[in-house]
Amino acid sequence: MFEPVDIPRDAKPILTVSGLMKKFGSLQALGGVSFDVRRGEVLGLVGPNGSGKTTCINVMTGLYRPDGGTIDYAGRSVGGMPSHKLVHLGINRSFQIPKPFKSMTVRQNIETAAQYGGNPRGRSGVRPLMEFLELDGAAERSASELTSAQQKMLDVARALATDPKVLCVDELGAGLNPAELAHVASLLRQLARAGIALLVVEHLMDFVDQVTDRLVVLSAGKNIFSGSLSQAARDPQVVEVFLGAPDER
Repeated sequence: MFEPVDIPRDAKPILTVSGLMKKFGSLQALGGVSFDVRRGEVLGLVGPNGSGKTTCINVMTGLYRPDGGTIDYAGRSVGGMPSHKLVHLGINRSFQIPKPFKSMTVRQNIETAAQYGGNPRGRSGVRPLMEFLELDGAAERSASELTSAQQKMLDVARALATDPKVLCVDELGAGLNPAELAHVASLLRQLARAGIALLVVEHLMDFVDQVTDRLVVLSAGKNIFSGSLSQAARDPQVVEVFLGAPDER
């Protein structure tokens, strides 16, 4: 499962967000966000609290309707499309706070997602997916009995069970210890090598450094930077609004 694939270097982006806007009353949560992501790429979406990162994912995955701008997926305009249709097209996400069916077992959670998402592997892909995310030992346990880290992996498993081509991951690293973070980073890199495009929202810069190919930095709902983490660390605006000045000794 999730074997490496060859992706042409000149491949077009699978997802392009242009001028994305979202308002909540008088609050402009997104004020024209733009970026793209290619198959096999891990794009980090970072920025200070309130910068619009999760709102951006919520709009992209159909939880909110955009108030302006476009979202193009595989050559098709999908802005404003509801979540269930996006899942069937190939866009899914995990949540900062996992949302499993707590009364169901781990296996039942993943089987339900696979069936709902129309995964061509069906139930045959559930066991390998649990093994990949190290949930096989908890397959018959209720989701409510899992640790926080296991619930995060179950949330990812349910998203992957729908066979996404674009996977949005919202603060997966929160609450994990360094060893768990390194393991999760390795798993995400393996998904990217298998051709999945990943958009990772995260605050933990060490984790971002391990997993991402490129960053987009948001501030007050707008892009202020696009490039590598090392480049971001030298950008005065990014340092001022997000990373902070280095300690003086």
